[in-house]
Amino acid sequence: MTRDVTFTIRSLRFDEEYAPADSTRLTTNFANLARGENRQQNLRGALRMIDNRFNALAPWDNPEGNRYGVALDIVSVDLDIDGSGSAFPAIEVLKTTILDHKAGARIDGLVGNNFSSYVRDYDFSVRLPAYNKDRSGFVIPDDFGDLHGKLFRSFVSSDTYSARFRKPPVICLSVSHNKVYRRTANHHPVMGFEYLANEPSLTEEYFRKMGMQVRYFMPPESAAPLAFYFFGDLLNDHTNLELIGTIATMETFQRIYRPEIYNANSAAGAVYRPSLEQPDHSLTRIVYDREERSRLAAEQGKFAEDHFIKPHRAVLDAWSARFAA
Repeated sequence: MTRDVTFTIRSLRFDEEYAPADSTRLTTNFANLARGENRQQNLRGALRMIDNRFNALAPWDNPEGNRYGVALDIVSVDLDIDGSGSAFPAIEVLKTTILDHKAGARIDGLVGNNFSSYVRDYDFSVRLPAYNKDRSGFVIPDDFGDLHGKLFRSFVSSDTYSARFRKPPVICLSVSHNKVYRRTANHHPVMGFEYLANEPSLTEEYFRKMGMQVRYFMPPESAAPLAFYFFGDLLNDHTNLELIGTIATMETFQRIYRPEIYNANSAAGAVYRPSLEQPDHSLTRIVYDREERSRLAAEQGKFAEDHFIKPHRAVLDAWSARFAA
């Protein structure tokens, strides 16, 4: 017997007092900042960077550069796959709210921004290495990302999602460090110049199975393009302030986590090859342990395998087949 997947949404404010929940993936951008002796300093610094970047991208009617602030909420999505009432922590994203201090208004921003998933950790850190263990060349399974994509599409199309959010998600990630990006003539006042990749990345194919397209834009005064994953029409479905909220939030995280690319001392040119070996970059004062993050990704992938994939294999296979039909 197959059942419908049941989703439950929880929300937690991301501010300088934030502490990660037990179910939060510790490799998540915001969770990584909120650990260790510098946690409050890290959080305060990141939030200040987000506000400053937002105001720099929204200078109209903003002469002192302090009109806006960004409030962030962590949206955690639990799913019940077998009707047992036992929920698995499936997805975490960020929701932005724009604070207009001049008008005294709160403006609904976009959901998505950051994207975290235990099942994605399983796919990339457990399944893919195991599949290629005894092969002479690197091979991607034909069904790689199928289950994750179906779970995500099921969530976005659910009544649970539509009751909470008025627009589909926009997720903003780093460009791939093994691709080449070429600047086009297409320019948007907020998003900046559009770039095109020389070929699809594995991440792009993975998100395609989630139902999302990708476009690459380098906002004004940025060091490198960002990858925007979306449904529908990225530029026309969202307001400038909504887009700025996503840029300010995710560019800040990338400057902290990938300073070689996003805090480089020279901006991307017409032809851009991202590199994590780029020595000409500046570090922020925010402490981040990249090596720990890579190690935890494998541990969290194993957690998903042991507590979700293996125990529910038969139910997941049956649900996945019905979803495809």
